[in-house]
Amino acid sequence: MKWKGKRKSSNVEDRRGQRSSGSGVGGFNPMILGPLIRLLFSKTGLIIVGIFLVISLLTGNNPLHIISQFFSGGSQQTETVSPYQGTAKENELAAFSATILANTEDVWNQLLDNYREPTLVLFTNSVSSACGHASSATGPFYCPGDEKLYIDLGFFDDMERKLNAPGDFAQAYVIAHEVGHHIQKIMGITDKMQQLRGQLSKTEFNKYSVRLELQADFLAGVWAHHSQRMSQMMETGDLAEAMNAANAIGDDRLQKNASGRVVPDSFTHGTSEQRMRWFRKGFETGDLSQGDTFSANPL
Repeated sequence: MKWKGKRKSSNVEDRRGQRSSGSGVGGFNPMILGPLIRLLFSKTGLIIVGIFLVISLLTGNNPLHIISQFFSGGSQQTETVSPYQGTAKENELAAFSATILANTEDVWNQLLDNYREPTLVLFTNSVSSACGHASSATGPFYCPGDEKLYIDLGFFDDMERKLNAPGDFAQAYVIAHEVGHHIQKIMGITDKMQQLRGQLSKTEFNKYSVRLELQADFLAGVWAHHSQRMSQMMETGDLAEAMNAANAIGDDRLQKNASGRVVPDSFTHGTSEQRMRWFRKGFETGDLSQGDTFSANPL
């Protein structure tokens, strides 16, 4: 890909090297328990606690969190041990990811009215999001609760070494797929999926999950189609890299490699053939109206 020297997105949170400190419920710091008990049993303390309660009612904040912040001087729950120094390769991947995100912004701002640009969060080992705590083993993911994409850049190394899916355009496909989930959030598709979660069996819900993921593959292909028309970043062999990556992360292939058997009822992302086909359809047509995977029969 010809990506170097192009615009990088400003919608990037670099949390590499950060860790979350273990706090109690609602961010309450247990280290203040002793001072808090002494405060409660003093006359002045009753007045101060009353003030905290009034503030909590006015602001909607947990009173324990307010008291904790008071005693700790307003310190944050996320801390950085020291300024993070990535390797040259990792820092280049960070720059690459910010460039691809910028390119998706250019494409989707053109295709959608009032497009809300998502944020890309780079993290190391584990991360907290509005969707909960996740480790790097989860792989890249999109959280609709905060409209952010989360990626441990080490995943790209895993793609090359463990999945045999190397190449910068393969990596771009991964980012574009997660942005595809953001498009689904904007279109209201994600919310409809969440409404179905409690109404269907796990097997039936998985079938809808497959359609959701294949649509994200299609949307990644739509991005690639318009990106190439607008920026000419793709080079010979790039499309093959994306197709190879889609093939490598098909449910059937992953299950076969992991256990030697394939269980279709447990599929959540689609087969290798389906993932390649829907990405290619998006790439070849660039037409959003042709990506209704929920009505497609056969899929």
